[in-house]
Amino acid sequence: MRTSGRRYLFAALLSVTLHVVALSVAGLHQFRANREFEAPAPSEMVVFLEVMPTQPDDAAPVQRPAAIALALEPPAKAAQAIKVPSATAEVALPSERDPVFMEAPPAPSAQEWALAAGYSLKNSKRYRYTWGQQVRSMMGTAIEGPDQGVVRFRIEIAPEGTLVRLETLWTTSAKAESLARKAVENMPSLPPTPTGRPLIFEKTISFQPFAQDDAPIYKYDCEPDPPGFSNPFVFDGRSPPVATVQPPEEELAPLALEDCLKQLPQDSFEGEIAHDQRQLKQWGSSQLAR
Repeated sequence: MRTSGRRYLFAALLSVTLHVVALSVAGLHQFRANREFEAPAPSEMVVFLEVMPTQPDDAAPVQRPAAIALALEPPAKAAQAIKVPSATAEVALPSERDPVFMEAPPAPSAQEWALAAGYSLKNSKRYRYTWGQQVRSMMGTAIEGPDQGVVRFRIEIAPEGTLVRLETLWTTSAKAESLARKAVENMPSLPPTPTGRPLIFEKTISFQPFAQDDAPIYKYDCEPDPPGFSNPFVFDGRSPPVATVQPPEEELAPLALEDCLKQLPQDSFEGEIAHDQRQLKQWGSSQLAR
C-alpha cells in the first residue's frame, strides 16, 4: 500500500512540474513575440542627388533681363478711377420693330374691265373680282395696328353699271369700312353687267397687311352647280311622312359645254396657288403630315 501511494504522489508531482514548465515556456515565447512586434522599424534616410551639367569655359555669360519697375497707383486713387453707374441711370431698350404694311394693289386696267364685262359664268365671277380689286386699290396702304380689318358688303349693281345698294353685313374695323365705302362712292364709271341684268352679290374686302383677295380660277366654271341639299328625312310629327327625292345634277349638252370651254380665260399662277391653299386648308389633315 505504501509503494502504490508513493507512486501516485510521484506521478502527481511529475504532472504538476510538467505543467509549470510548459506554462513558463509559453509565457516566455509570448513575451518575446510582443517585444518583437512592438519594436519600431529602423528608419531609413533617402537622399536624392541632382547632377547639374557643367557650363563650358568658353560659353558667354547669360544676361538676365533687367527688372522693370511698375508704377502702381495708390489704392485710394485706383478706387476713385472706377466709375459706378448710378441706380437711376436709364437703360437703353431695344427699339420697337416697324409695323408691317401692305401697299394697295394696282387698279384694274381698262382691258381687264372689258374682259370682266364679257364673262357671265358663275354670276359674273370675273366682274365681281375686278370690282373688289378696284375698291381695294382706292383704300390705300394697310398698316398693322388697330385700323386693320375686314368688311363684308352686299352689293347690287344695275345693268348699266351704276351702284344701286351697298349694305354692310359685318366688319371688324370701322376704319376699313369707312375707307371701303369712300372708295365705292368715288369709283369711276363701271361697264354694264355681263348678263344685262342686275348683279347682286356679296364681297369681302380685306384691309390687312398680311392678307388680300386671292385671284380666282376659272377652269371649273363650266361645271353646273350642285343642287341644294334638303333633308329627305324631315318630319314635323303631324303630317304623314313623305320621301323626298334629291334632284339630279344638271348636265350640259356636249355642244354647250364646248362653247363654254372656249370662253374660259387662262388661269394665273397666283390663282392656282390660292386655290390649292384653300383646298388644303379645307380638306387637309394633320394626321397625313406625320
